[in-house]
Order: sequence, then C-alpha cells, then structure tokens
Amino acid sequence: MAARFLFLALLALASSHAIASDPSQLQDFCVADLKSDVLVNGFVCKDPKLAKAEDFFFSGLDKPRDTGNKLGSNVTQVNVNQIPGLNTLGISLARLDFAPYGVNPPHIHPRGTEILTVLEGTLHVGFVTSNNPNNQLFTKVLNKGDVFVFPQGLIHFQFNYGKTNAVAIAGLSSQNPGVITIANAVFGAKPPISDYVLAKAFQLDKKTVDWLQAQFWMDNNN
Repeated sequence: MAARFLFLALLALASSHAIASDPSQLQDFCVADLKSDVLVNGFVCKDPKLAKAEDFFFSGLDKPRDTGNKLGSNVTQVNVNQIPGLNTLGISLARLDFAPYGVNPPHIHPRGTEILTVLEGTLHVGFVTSNNPNNQLFTKVLNKGDVFVFPQGLIHFQFNYGKTNAVAIAGLSSQNPGVITIANAVFGAKPPISDYVLAKAFQLDKKTVDWLQAQFWMDNNN
C-alpha cells in the first residue's frame, strides 16, 4: 500500500512539472506560418524546407522611435509576429524609447518575465508584488548599463524623469509575452466595464469613472 502511494505521489509530481513548463524542442526550429488558418497554442510550423534566413531576422532596432504622444514613450516589439523563427523558442525582445518625463505606464506581461537594460539616460522603474504578502513596491533608479528584472505577471512601469531622452532594451521569456496596460484595460475595455463596478472598486464617484472611461487611452506598443 505504501509503495503504491509513493508511486502515485511521484507520478503526480512528474505530471505537475510537465504541465508547468514548455516542452523541450523536438526539432531545430518551427518557423511560424502566420498565414495559416489552423488555430493552435502559438503558431503552426511551416515546412522547414521553405525556411529562409529572413524568418530569423529583424532590422532597424537601432533607430529612435517617435515619442511624440501623450505618454512620451514608444515600445517596439520584436516577437514572433515580427520574427516568425521565434515560434516555440520562448524568447522575444523590445526596444523602449522615452522622451524627457516619458512613461511606460503600469502594465503586465501575462506570459513572460522581463529583463531590461538601459542603453541611454536614466529610468525610474519598479514592480508591485501580488497581495500575498502585501502589494510591496520594488523600485530602483537605473543608469546606463544597469539591469533590472520584472517577474512574470506582476504590474511594473518605467519612467524617464531626466531632461534627456532614454533608451532601453528588454528581453522577455516568451515568443509572445503579451501586454496588458492597466488603465487601458480597466477604463478602456470594449464593451466598457460597468461604471458602478469601477466606482465601487476604486472608491470613486460615478461621474469620475464616466469621465475616465470617456478618455482616449494611448497604446504605446508597436
């Protein structure tokens, strides 16, 4: 009986590990067929015989992006949608440009951890833990060459409080980490979330919520 219980416990443990992580690569690569109508978790592979160098290539990340918007920032994503060869490889990249006092507002990446390094300027960055234990804020001022990690699924932000432009590069642990900007999702949802729900949740009066929902919520991700 004890041996049977031990076997079942080990089987459950092995199964939990299998479910909790991506499977190992079964081939050299799986270039995404972005035009396929087949729906899978990710993208189906195109015939590897048809793969070419351009499937693993992206150009122009050295060029400054336009930050002339309300947020004063611009995020250039380089994920599987830009590089089909990233499909199944579990990694992607982004360039972040900031005007003086520009912000990449509080957001989360539901499918990836982010590691960021500053190339130019100074950034004030931070993330907030879940309410277990206590919504703790971890924050740091980063200068050129500094690196900071934002754990997967946690709310985080970057702010350039300097008088010059700032540039950063971020690596993410997913081919398609996703981004949910908190204000956009809450106040810009389509169809809108009930203003009664938001007024109660944020302890605001309904008129303030209605005003917030009527605003244009800028998306700085490209």
